[in-house]
Amino acid sequence: MTEKAIIKVFIADDHAIVREGLKQILAETRDIVVAGEAENGLDAIKLFRKSECQVMLLDISLPDRNGIEVLKQIKKEKPELAVLMLSMHREDQYAIRALKAGAAGYLTKQSAPKELVTAIRQVGSGLKYISAALAQELANHVGEDHEAPLHDTLSDREYQTLTMIASGKTVGVIAKELSLSVKTVSEYRARLLVKMKLKNSAELTHYAIKNQLIE
Repeated sequence: MTEKAIIKVFIADDHAIVREGLKQILAETRDIVVAGEAENGLDAIKLFRKSECQVMLLDISLPDRNGIEVLKQIKKEKPELAVLMLSMHREDQYAIRALKAGAAGYLTKQSAPKELVTAIRQVGSGLKYISAALAQELANHVGEDHEAPLHDTLSDREYQTLTMIASGKTVGVIAKELSLSVKTVSEYRARLLVKMKLKNSAELTHYAIKNQLIE
């Protein structure tokens, strides 16, 4: 295996046990090495600049910043970097949004180790990666004549606020988890209610459940 064939990977995830698990999986390969890691969005942006990675594994739910926001910032600085998003959320919730923002692929954390390695090799070679299940989901909607759902009109932060409110979290709790002010989260809530033509959080939760945006 030549040096040029090695895929250098940067891991950005706030859970140490997840980072260690990913490193253990990748340690069993000959062509993939971990070149750096970070536990939050700010460190991911700072530290990846010093690494020579070709692929970044980026958690979509970081404690200080939304993963998609981090993705957009990183792609501005290094467009050629292949970013593979990792998430606890189902693919149909965030995958398309992540791919539109510049991600090279999307994997749920429930994916098998073999799929992770396959995905890294694929995006590392310059290709995109989506699972067979998501590919089938996209194929099922090709040619359908219908308007895009209202939640597709939301910004990434508004969409995140929607799912968190629908999961039963208060504005105060959301503000704390996202490191934002209560006023800012309240503004996101107000904007998304207007965009989606809903009156209150109860209607928002009903919409989210009906459209399977939350578990």
